[in-house]
Amino acid sequence: MYIYNVTINIEETVHEEWLHWMRKEHIPDMLATGKFSKALMTKVLVNEEMGGITYSVQYTTSSKETLQQYYSEDADRLRAESQRFAGKFVAFRTELEIVSEQNG
Repeated sequence: MYIYNVTINIEETVHEEWLHWMRKEHIPDMLATGKFSKALMTKVLVNEEMGGITYSVQYTTSSKETLQQYYSEDADRLRAESQRFAGKFVAFRTELEIVSEQNG
């Protein structure tokens, strides 16, 4: 299993609109590609020097190949939809491989 992690710092001036868009449109659109089995959105509890509010969204996928299909078939279109917030956020993406998962 793999996680496609997107960390986003969003300006407070558009935070509520962006959060609504993420929860009601963007994350459902990501899941609708059929390439991710779930999404987990978390708020980073550290005050950034640059301001804004930071979130991490983790999309779980079954394989590296499926993630590559997302990049080639869906990424450009879905990333373009964030243009309504252009200049108001900074994002970086990380690929993670799940090595072990344990429940307590």
